[in-house]
Amino acid sequence: MIKPHGSDRLKPLYVMDEKQRRELEKEALGLPSIIISSAAAANAVMLGSGYFTPLAGYMNLKDTLQVAENMHTGAGLFWPVPIVNILKDTSTIANVKRIALRDPNVEGNPVLAIQEIAAIEKATDEQIRLVAEKIFRTTDPAHPGVATFTSLGNYIVSGPIQVLNFSYFESEFPDTFRTAYHIREEMAKMGWEKVVAFQTRNPMHRAHEELCKMAKDATGADGILIHMLLGKLKEGDIPADVRDASIRKMVELYFPADTVLITGYGFDMLYAGPREAVLHAIFRQNSGCTHLIVGRDHAGVGNYYGPFDAQVIFDKEVPKGALEIEIFKADHTAWSKKLNKVVMMGQVENHGKDDFVMLSGTKVREMLSKGEPLPVEFARPEVAEILGQYYRSHVS
Repeated sequence: MIKPHGSDRLKPLYVMDEKQRRELEKEALGLPSIIISSAAAANAVMLGSGYFTPLAGYMNLKDTLQVAENMHTGAGLFWPVPIVNILKDTSTIANVKRIALRDPNVEGNPVLAIQEIAAIEKATDEQIRLVAEKIFRTTDPAHPGVATFTSLGNYIVSGPIQVLNFSYFESEFPDTFRTAYHIREEMAKMGWEKVVAFQTRNPMHRAHEELCKMAKDATGADGILIHMLLGKLKEGDIPADVRDASIRKMVELYFPADTVLITGYGFDMLYAGPREAVLHAIFRQNSGCTHLIVGRDHAGVGNYYGPFDAQVIFDKEVPKGALEIEIFKADHTAWSKKLNKVVMMGQVENHGKDDFVMLSGTKVREMLSKGEPLPVEFARPEVAEILGQYYRSHVS
């Protein structure tokens, strides 16, 4: 199986020894504590899960700036997005060495992790804007990732962490949430060596289904990892439980048995386009995958990125040899009325726009909320029914 990024072994920061974890939980009760942001909590979950191997904790200001500027830490590790704990106020944790990090997303704000403070550094507003511009390619406050990042504060609290739980992800998504080490274990049991990963924050329609099958065939993969984001999204995106149900139904009915692992990870969506695509590649490599599907508008939002910028970055900005995982570059896929199948639109001849079955997201939501059936060429009926039930009860 493919090696983790920057390491010979996976380095999950979750404290697996139960006795040690209980002792740390007791220690946390006597430590100065602070409620961290949802972004920092998601980083902790990803660090605990081993997805962010080989990082040992939150980055300092120097690494934050260098990663933003050139995708490398000060020590030379290739990394595309700063992994940080940023606070607005650190007065309650000044002059201490260890702190308890409390979860903002769980009632009662239980302790999520313990952090050893290496430094507390104040970034200037200009530095925060610079990082946002490099990561998101914009400082437009209407961009959801920019809005979140620039609202976190200016104090960067760096240092290693020990993760004590996985926030709400284990309890709310017990059948879907998996750590990187769990995924590696499951793929090893199935005898998978070559695996293609599909990233999604949306339900999967016919085009996505066929894209996964195309990628598996083209790469000669043993299986497909459907890996869905389970954390915070922007307003209007479909909740994780609805996506989960629709994807499971699609795989149950339309994929060969034992060819797909349906899993999810505990992270908040960044909407960082190309940079986030590279981060996706790193933590899929850490999960044991050999290939990642990167298609049109991967991790994008609005019109901030070109349709294939998330593919271009791997050719132009990712140094050769920096990653072992390979990128399966996908064009926009849709049903061809002429060929009666899903195709990559850029790879078929003698087709105009009217030769494809394509619906905008707005049109899909409108049809579902009205109870209108989606074209079978666009969505499997069973998937459309699950989505329709959600829209009719929550959106209309």
